[in-house]
Amino acid sequence: MFYDAKFGRNRLAEPQDDQAADALVSNGTDSNVTSNGNHSVKNTSEMAIYEQYRKQDANGVHSNGAVSNGFDSRPYGSPVLQKMTILMFPFLLSRQRSLLPAFETAEMRALGESLSRDIVRGNPDVKWESIKGLESAKRLLKEAVVMPIKYPKYFTGLLSPWKGILLFGPPGTGKTMLAKAVATECKTTFFNISASSVVSKWRGDSEKLIKVLFDLARHHAPSTIFLDEIDAIISQRGGEGRSEHEASRRLKTELLIQMDGLTRSDELVFVLAATNLPWELDAAMLRRLEKRILVPLPEPDARRAMFEELLPEQHGEKALPYDTLVERSEGYSGSDIRLVCKEAAMQPLRRLMSVLESSLEQLPDNELPKVGPITPDDIEIALKNTRPSAHLHAHRYEKFNTDYGSQILG
Repeated sequence: MFYDAKFGRNRLAEPQDDQAADALVSNGTDSNVTSNGNHSVKNTSEMAIYEQYRKQDANGVHSNGAVSNGFDSRPYGSPVLQKMTILMFPFLLSRQRSLLPAFETAEMRALGESLSRDIVRGNPDVKWESIKGLESAKRLLKEAVVMPIKYPKYFTGLLSPWKGILLFGPPGTGKTMLAKAVATECKTTFFNISASSVVSKWRGDSEKLIKVLFDLARHHAPSTIFLDEIDAIISQRGGEGRSEHEASRRLKTELLIQMDGLTRSDELVFVLAATNLPWELDAAMLRRLEKRILVPLPEPDARRAMFEELLPEQHGEKALPYDTLVERSEGYSGSDIRLVCKEAAMQPLRRLMSVLESSLEQLPDNELPKVGPITPDDIEIALKNTRPSAHLHAHRYEKFNTDYGSQILG
């Protein structure tokens, strides 16, 4: 302490040795970063981050979507400044990885926080191999979404990637699984959006949610927006005998504007939509969904692969009639086939339950008998009890695919 003649008050002298500098830093808020007296930091992971941060360009620090030029990347001569920078680094890093872009108002930020809940955080873990059949649909999806992300060098100019993809077909055929496989393969930020995500009871909020959704997708690019049951959001506008609320029309208009903006930009933001009623979609939306891929009912080879996976062979037991299953499951969707297998697996369990319920003695869990094997008779009962649910409009899907669908002819 000494007297400053200029300001007329006492002030602290600058620390002269390393010990005094360490004392100042060690009185901070982070107890994980300490010094051993020769400017070496014990927390090596944060020191590595610090060194990486120093090597970055001065324009490389992002704060909530805005670029900050106030960080000086030159080496710091003072050990106090070095250690204080390391202490601040978790804060700088958290701001650099902000989940939200820089919104104009607090209201838009609140909407962005609500939509952030629809981001799929983990890996859906659905591989292409786990989807039986649908080879044409998988090939088209790889061309439209996967390859442009893996090899962006080739998809420029006229070959710029398609930004809107529609998956249509009967219910239960694997449209959602294909979308999850795209998210798994591309490792993009995946937005799983339904009608409840973007429709609000407050006036004007629905179209704001659409705008915020696409702002978020651009901020997290490369990203995929999956709109499930898109016919509930943007069905045909106007027309005879159609009564449409003003809010619904505004929402559809904003979605069309945002989709049109994607096709005119180079950002890797893809819209992947799925519907069971493609003929209900508005014509303007069909134009923006450039790739329209039919997801049909499974072919005989795909049905056989499903049955063999869900009802595997049992060693020492009678072989299951896979040929009969494939022949009699014509018109069944993948979901229907799973129900058939579940019903067949329930038959031996029902026999066991009847035996256990007739017994007066309650057995502990470790003494309960095992469930018996599935027999061909169980398969016959399952086929009689389970009917197909997705074959009613098969001809309409084929006609829509002929008129509007994307196909591989080469």
